[in-house]
Amino acid sequence: MEKILIIEDDLAVQRALRRTFESAGFEVTIAADGAVAMETFRATVPRIVVLDLRLPGKSGQDLCREIKREASNVPILVLSAASDVLDKVLLLELGADDYVTKPFSPRELLARVRAAFRRLNQSSDKVEIFSFDDVEVNFSKMELHRDGQLVPLTPQEFKMLRFFLNNQDRVVSRTELLNEVWGYNNYPTTRTVDTHMLRLRQKLEKDPADPVHFRTVHGTGYKFVR
Repeated sequence: MEKILIIEDDLAVQRALRRTFESAGFEVTIAADGAVAMETFRATVPRIVVLDLRLPGKSGQDLCREIKREASNVPILVLSAASDVLDKVLLLELGADDYVTKPFSPRELLARVRAAFRRLNQSSDKVEIFSFDDVEVNFSKMELHRDGQLVPLTPQEFKMLRFFLNNQDRVVSRTELLNEVWGYNNYPTTRTVDTHMLRLRQKLEKDPADPVHFRTVHGTGYKFVR
């Protein structure tokens, strides 16, 4: 039975989510206060976290950052109000895998959680240590070294890099990157992909202005070449 941690302070939402996930075969734990959520996370060791954005005690942003720091492979699905667009973008930058806007359908949330589990299970069969040129990345440790020096990457940059390494020599569209790396279909702008690509090139290419590995395919997207 897969464990899921729901961090949510609304009692009605708690009850609805408990019914939904327990009927689907999940083992559900609920934390109602952001201040004790990390203790609950460490005690239960869930496979996935459903995180409300607005919580008493500690913000969803801080919790997302702490969870990813301790367990980078645990998917986080954020619940947020429609007015929190900027906060949702920030959470995705911090490593959240997906979000659902309130009010939401419990069935939609269940479908997204199942999709996160599929991605998690698929990623476990893929490369964890990879090297090219003077770059070596260890996805298990979330560490990247270039010429022996540690290079800091954000959780989202690690996700994007993993996707390219698992799809090398294949042209990938911006839309596919948004769906597969950010985990949902309606991201505010495809410029986000271009911004992250620029950062990866600056950190990993010898000449970011003339990239060898992270190539642009004009009119389509990008391609990683080893």
